[in-house]
Amino acid sequence: MTRTALIAAMPGELKPIVRGWKHSLRNGVHSWSHRDENLWVAACAGAGQAAATRAFAAVEEDAPIDLVFSLGWAGALTPDLVAGSAHNVAGVIDVRTGERFRCDAGAGDLWLATSPKVADETEKRRLASTYSAALVDMEAAAIARLAKMRGIPFYCLKGISDPLSAKLPDFNPFIDAGGRFHTARFALSALVKPWYWPALLRMGENSKKASQSIAESLLEFLRDEV
Repeated sequence: MTRTALIAAMPGELKPIVRGWKHSLRNGVHSWSHRDENLWVAACAGAGQAAATRAFAAVEEDAPIDLVFSLGWAGALTPDLVAGSAHNVAGVIDVRTGERFRCDAGAGDLWLATSPKVADETEKRRLASTYSAALVDMEAAAIARLAKMRGIPFYCLKGISDPLSAKLPDFNPFIDAGGRFHTARFALSALVKPWYWPALLRMGENSKKASQSIAESLLEFLRDEV
């Protein structure tokens, strides 16, 4: 029986996939499990590589992992990537170290940059230019590194939550050292900045579409490749 791990940052990224699965919350890590002909375990612990590492460790507490997917939302670094769409990533670049991790067979041709912070448009353009990447997230490099250390297959599917030109507020001050996003504080801050409201509403809609696209792409990918 194959034990497959699905690692994301936020519960909303996994919602269409884990609906109906057994859920638990322990030490700040959300976990879900489901058994059919194989065993599926999903986890999220917040934004950033440290949080992704905690989620991975939580999945490994019960048994070894046979293969792992990094799933979730990403920002577009090129104007041709449509918000709400999902993409099978060819490889992941850790912008802190310069390490490159190629995904296993069947991956696409787009590379993803893992950044230590939420990227605005200026930073997105810099990442695209410097690394020839098409997407940016905050977690995938940690999952790729852990998979490589264990010698297990690694795959990455990301959905576009914000296009290249999105004019959004700075999310970084509301993410603490543990990767937790402080929603209430952010909402109070955004409440007095109505010029951001339309973009935030679009991002919410795009994120829901992206999560659904990830779920559909995952099912298709598993059927064809894994």
